[in-house]
Amino acid sequence: MSLSEQAKRDILPALRQSLINLCLTKGTMNWSSRIVLIFALGLGRLISSAQTPAPSATGAASGTSANSASLPSEATFNEFLKKMFGWNSNLTWKVVEIQPSEAAGISEALVIFNTPQGQQQQRIYVTGDQKHAFTGEIVPFGADPFAAARQALKDAGGPSRGSKDATFTIVEFGDLQCPACKQAQPNIDKLMEEEPKARLVFQNFPLSSVHKWAMTGAKYVDCLYRVNNDAAVKFIGLVYDHQAEVSEQNLDQMLKGYAKEAGGDPDAVSVCVAKPETEKRVRESMALGEKVGVSSTPTFYINGRRLVGFGNGVPYEVVKEMVDFDIANAGK
Repeated sequence: MSLSEQAKRDILPALRQSLINLCLTKGTMNWSSRIVLIFALGLGRLISSAQTPAPSATGAASGTSANSASLPSEATFNEFLKKMFGWNSNLTWKVVEIQPSEAAGISEALVIFNTPQGQQQQRIYVTGDQKHAFTGEIVPFGADPFAAARQALKDAGGPSRGSKDATFTIVEFGDLQCPACKQAQPNIDKLMEEEPKARLVFQNFPLSSVHKWAMTGAKYVDCLYRVNNDAAVKFIGLVYDHQAEVSEQNLDQMLKGYAKEAGGDPDAVSVCVAKPETEKRVRESMALGEKVGVSSTPTFYINGRRLVGFGNGVPYEVVKEMVDFDIANAGK
């Protein structure tokens, strides 16, 4: 059953107000929330425009792919962002890439916003006529919406915890220098203790443009994993536990120490880290993440279902219910 036009008009003001309340009830609105809110407040116009009649049969029969429309130029994106955010002297941005999205007729841009507080990656989507932009997440649709991601992630092959015979898999794309990844670890540990039927696979996804030693950390993980899975798992935990103590200046000393503590041979690992093929494997892991839509860390795939973050913003109980539901309904 579809909503009437009047119902849609009634819902939109409430949606705007709920978004405003969500941002303001925490006392202050952080800069990334402002970015999302500005786009969200324009959502009504986009939805209203989307309710127009379908294209004529002539247009549909042209045989032109919806994704073959020209992409917005970088210059156009920068002018758009200038008009939207130029008033904020503390905010700068860089358009990293513009490409067709996974949804036909929609293009997407990856933009890195910078403030004195740090960086934030944001995907901005643009409609085919280049008249509307929106943020959020494009989610898969269908009777089994997570099947494609599940199939792609069969290639995941990093350090793992849990039963090797488990039919339920969680894939984590992580960055050892990422504070949010560290924050997620207690929840992950608890989940793995309470879900004996689940298996967790860690995939390297270092955000090198933001975290200067993350790539080196990822290489250590790869080299340890190739010799000893359990040592790699322990190493990941040790680095997260001591994340604040690691710097570019003491990097090799600290990581070699954690490798030894985890049960690895630090000298052999150091040799492996320096080999070009090690970085190649890390980049293959990153490419797998990009293939399934990873753009930030930590990103988890719970039996194919994407979950971004697993800390204060994503309560443990919610994720536990997702896992219990998927295990109970496996094969149904």
